[in-house]
Amino acid sequence: MTVIVRLGGSDVLARAEELADLLADTVDDGASVGFLAPLGRAEALAWWRQRAAAVDTGSLAVWAASAGGRVAGTVSLAFPDKANSRHRAELVKLMVHRNARGRGLGRRLLATAERAAAEVGITLLHLDTETGSPAESLYRSAGWTRAGEIPDYATTPAGALCPTTLFYKRVGVSAP
Repeated sequence: MTVIVRLGGSDVLARAEELADLLADTVDDGASVGFLAPLGRAEALAWWRQRAAAVDTGSLAVWAASAGGRVAGTVSLAFPDKANSRHRAELVKLMVHRNARGRGLGRRLLATAERAAAEVGITLLHLDTETGSPAESLYRSAGWTRAGEIPDYATTPAGALCPTTLFYKRVGVSAP
């Protein structure tokens, strides 16, 4: 059985090794999530440990899906700190371990973040994802709207420039 829970900063630190394994697996499998391959364990571990402070301040919310006692996926919401943007959040780092894919876990994590955003008054979510990636079809099928594409926005884990597709979704009270 897979359980999804919201992590506090101390939880991020306690599960940093598992989260680092997930991040390394995601990058190793070719997903463009902001890192170049090969992603070393120390770098992945340091990245997750640095997130704990943002979780504690409330500028980042992290959910982890555990299957068999191990982290199998995550999703996060990054909340802006500007007064004129408190109605929105960015969905970041939706990752599912390659051994757990194809079972609806990505969709469950996405729905969890959307629901949690609406519960705290967020009415607009946005994200970017590598154009042509499997994630694009997930977001489209989950009701996200494609806003456009930016060429040469990021690099693949192999270092090649790639375009990104921007998506948004209205949630909560102002959702159509």
